[in-house]
Amino acid sequence: MRSKAIRVLQMTMLCWILLSLGALAAEEELSRTGNDVTVLAISAAVSVGLGCIAAGYAVGRVGSAAMGAAAERPEVLGRALLFVALGEGIAIMGFGIAFLLWLKI
Repeated sequence: MRSKAIRVLQMTMLCWILLSLGALAAEEELSRTGNDVTVLAISAAVSVGLGCIAAGYAVGRVGSAAMGAAAERPEVLGRALLFVALGEGIAIMGFGIAFLLWLKI
């Protein structure tokens, strides 16, 4: 379970970095083109879409491992659910980035 949790945590961090880079690329793109609203809308949509897909993947993988671990040792349930919450943080981060981009529209 530990190696799976570490892999999912690495995927979480990778998705968070990619979402942040997408927002930075959208800001750079705005200075180059005159079509500001379209670029921001597409960036916000990609941010939410990738964030939700990554969160669904992370929660599915970690959630199943957490429930398996909790079935064997009930005392690890609290710690395992913290890893599930980290996966949900990806979706919240995607919505946050999309909201910040939307404020620029």
